[in-house]
Amino acid sequence: MKTINSIDKINQLTKNDFIDIFGNVFEKTYWIADKAFNLKPYKNLNELFSTMIEIYEKSSREDCLKIFNAHPELAVEKKLTKDSRKEQNNANLNQCSNEEFNEFQNLNVEYKKKFGFPFIIAVKGKNKEEILNNFKERIKNEINLEFEEAKKQVKKIADFRLKEIIS
Repeated sequence: MKTINSIDKINQLTKNDFIDIFGNVFEKTYWIADKAFNLKPYKNLNELFSTMIEIYEKSSREDCLKIFNAHPELAVEKKLTKDSRKEQNNANLNQCSNEEFNEFQNLNVEYKKKFGFPFIIAVKGKNKEEILNNFKERIKNEINLEFEEAKKQVKKIADFRLKEIIS
């Protein structure tokens, strides 16, 4: 992930460079970065950040579901973006025992069947036991509650990614 810490540099980026840098803030959701690019120039990094979050928050339920479904399944997904790989590895999801791996696999299948999108959690600062326990609790939720929780988690992930880019 590229880092950039000057609003002047951000405001001077070409569309391609802007999307290259900010396009995965919301997992594989380049259209948010595209919309944010079209709203330049920004006075400061906070304005850029809040604009991207606002674009996300104003998204339709259908667009949110597309964003949710762009997220990988935990512990079992093979094709991860660099950001997701780093985040999952930092939570040791790449070091599951066979039993843990099977549990994640079963929960992923059950969760997606129930809700229609993968389980989403901001894994930064969490270990695999916390994530697994959270998974086991949230799978009991009803759809609207879980939709709102997934939406919050996507926002947390975006927050972490934006802060990493602009640090």
